[in-house]
Amino acid sequence: MLIEMAVKGLMVDPLTNLPIIILRDETNERVLPIWVGPVEANAIALQVENVSTPRPMTHDLLRHVLTEMGGTLTRVIIHDLQESTFYAYLEIQQGEERLLIDARPSDALALSLRAKVPIFVNVSVFEHARGADVAPQQVDQERLQRWLESLDPDDLGYKM
Repeated sequence: MLIEMAVKGLMVDPLTNLPIIILRDETNERVLPIWVGPVEANAIALQVENVSTPRPMTHDLLRHVLTEMGGTLTRVIIHDLQESTFYAYLEIQQGEERLLIDARPSDALALSLRAKVPIFVNVSVFEHARGADVAPQQVDQERLQRWLESLDPDDLGYKM
């Protein structure tokens, strides 16, 4: 089963100083933090802040290539979590064919924001994330869990 989520913010983890993308469902019952690299966070932040760049960024280029080749990004699916690594698909419709293209979640999310398509997370990812170490190694998991549960949208660096 898939749960529709939205990027609710982008912030820096106060424990590791690494960027985190915060996904939330529309009822605010589920939150999924995904740690990303600074370059990926920058690509997402540019889109969140509606910053135009003089030349196309990689995710803009991919969106244009898809369109020119007759494809349409229909949604992004974060479908798995294995050994602290999230896995995502780009779902692309090209004519009568539906393609699922493997992608890093950070790239998939950056592309979804540019294409304005929905983001879905497989319910099994939440189940795995509850018992898994989804944060970088140096994070105190208990302290991090308390911090994530206490998050208020006003605490987020970039809000959607």
